[in-house]
Amino acid sequence: MAVGGLLLSGCMEGSGEPKSAGRTAAASAPARLWPERPPAPQPSKDEVGAREKPSPLRGVPHVPSGDIRTVPLLTVVKAQVLAGSEDDGSAQFDAATTEKIEHCATDRKRCPVRAPQYRDLNGDGKNELIVGIEGADHALALWVFMLKNGVVTRIMDAGATPLSVEVTGGDVILREPTGTPGYDMRTVYSWDKRTQTMILRVMEFDEVARTAPPKSAS
Repeated sequence: MAVGGLLLSGCMEGSGEPKSAGRTAAASAPARLWPERPPAPQPSKDEVGAREKPSPLRGVPHVPSGDIRTVPLLTVVKAQVLAGSEDDGSAQFDAATTEKIEHCATDRKRCPVRAPQYRDLNGDGKNELIVGIEGADHALALWVFMLKNGVVTRIMDAGATPLSVEVTGGDVILREPTGTPGYDMRTVYSWDKRTQTMILRVMEFDEVARTAPPKSAS
């Protein structure tokens, strides 16, 4: 009762009469512009599935152990470079990057292939292989491979010029610079059971946290 009395007295004039807190803005629903125009047709599930599907990698030995860590990284990379060129008839990288990949085994200092990363992205308790390849102008090709019945299978193929690449839970998060000062582009890829691939789930502008400059010693 004492607390209730204190709260009530804070809303009253000195005379004990209730005091108004001011006019509250009325809530309004979003106003749709050009309502007479029909919305764009949404892609069917079949069309989406045709674009998003796992791609078994040719030229890589079968892995009966079920451990993708046993597959040599450069074997996977070279097979994917070859498969990509055969699929669309064009090279996946510029000539300089492709040549560096070919010589990775003997020239590690100039090799554009980053160290392999292993994370469980689809929740099956087994690691997937995450591959990053640096191209021209700070571009990064990002591939993810899993084992499906012992077959190395690509489940993600993305390109970016990232400030960072992160993994949290089953999500792969890319942060890229934008043309807007103070903002980064945040892109999130997540496992999709229906397509059996990592799909783009979120793409948004994210405000960059500003760090206060250190205080100078007095």
